[in-house]
Amino acid sequence: MLSGVIFDMDGVLVDTEEWICRAGIATFAEHGVTVSPEDFIPFVGAGENRYLGGVAEKHGFAFDVERDKARCYEIYAEMVAGKLEPLPGVHAFVGKCRERSLKLALATAADRVKMEVNLREIGLPPETFDAAVNALDVERKKPDPEIFLLAAKKLGVPAPECLVVEDSVNGVAAARAAGAKCLGLTTSFDAGELAAADWLAADLSAAPDECLGW
Repeated sequence: MLSGVIFDMDGVLVDTEEWICRAGIATFAEHGVTVSPEDFIPFVGAGENRYLGGVAEKHGFAFDVERDKARCYEIYAEMVAGKLEPLPGVHAFVGKCRERSLKLALATAADRVKMEVNLREIGLPPETFDAAVNALDVERKKPDPEIFLLAAKKLGVPAPECLVVEDSVNGVAAARAAGAKCLGLTTSFDAGELAAADWLAADLSAAPDECLGW
C-alpha cells in the first residue's frame, strides 16, 4: 500500500540541467579549462560532487570540491534568478498526494543551497514536504539507494510503501535498489533508458493514476 511519495528535484520538479551545466562550464572556464555540455551527461543525477568532479577528472583538472562547488552554486543562483518555472503538473500532483494524505519527501542529489534556490524560484516552500534529504546528508550517492532509504526513514514509512519520482537512470536504479516503486519521467532520458521504472510519463501532468492507486 502506498504511504509516501519521494520526489527527486532536478528533472522532476524543475528542469535545471541546462543551467547547472552552464554554471559548471563557467566555473571551469574561470580556471582556464574548456569543457563541453556532453562531458556532464554521464554524471547527471549523481550529485554535484560527481557532476563536477567527473568532468574535472576527464580533463585532468585538480578539482577542489568545496571551493569549486561553492563557486558553481554562486554562478548558478545568479543565472536562474527569476528564470525557473516548475515543470508541468508539479503543483497539481503534489495536491493529489495531499488529498490522499500521503507523506511527502524531497530527496535530491544536489546540495542544500541549490535545493533552497530551486524551491524558492518555483514557488514550493520547504514546508510542502514532510522531510527533505540532500547530498550533504548521505555518504553514498545514486545509484546507491541510501538517499531514498533515509528519506523513507525520515517519513516514518517503509521504503516498499513509497513511490519515488525520478528522471535519471541513476535515480531509477537507486529507487529500485531501495525496494520502492518508481515513476520515471522522461524529461532527461528516454523511455528505453528508464525501462526499469514501474511507470513512465513525460512529466507529472501525464502521470498515470495507477502510480498513486496501489
